[in-house]
Amino acid sequence: MKRIVFAVLGCITFAFGSIGMFVPVLPTTPFYIATAFFWLNSSEKLHQYLMHNRFYRKFVQEMIVEKKMSTRNQIKVLCGVFILLSIPFILIDNLPVRITLVAVFLGHLILLPRYFRKKGNEGSGEERDDEPA
Repeated sequence: MKRIVFAVLGCITFAFGSIGMFVPVLPTTPFYIATAFFWLNSSEKLHQYLMHNRFYRKFVQEMIVEKKMSTRNQIKVLCGVFILLSIPFILIDNLPVRITLVAVFLGHLILLPRYFRKKGNEGSGEERDDEPA
C-alpha cells in the first residue's frame, strides 16, 4: 500500500514539476526532487525513469548537483525574478515592503552567480575561482 501511495504522489509531483517548466510561478526543481524521493521509495523502475529523464537532468542534475548554469540562463532567471518582484513593488505602497523586495532582488543578483561559480564550471566559459582575473 505504501508503495502505491508513493508512486501516486510521485506522479502528481512529476506532473506539477513538468507544468512548472512553462508556468513561472510553479517551481520545477522542488517538485522533481520530491518525485525522486517518492519514486525511489516506490519503484526502482520509476526512479530510473526519472533519473534518465532529460528534464530532470536539466533542472536538477545540472543545476543542483553539478552546480552548472550558463550565463544566459542566469540572466533569464534574474529577469524572471525581477519581473515577479516588480509586481508587488509597484502594487504595494509600503516602504518596508519595497526595501525588502529590493534586498531580495539584490541578493539574487549577487548570490546566484556566486553559487554557480563555486565549482568553476569549466564548460560554461566563465572564469574559475582559482584562476587570476
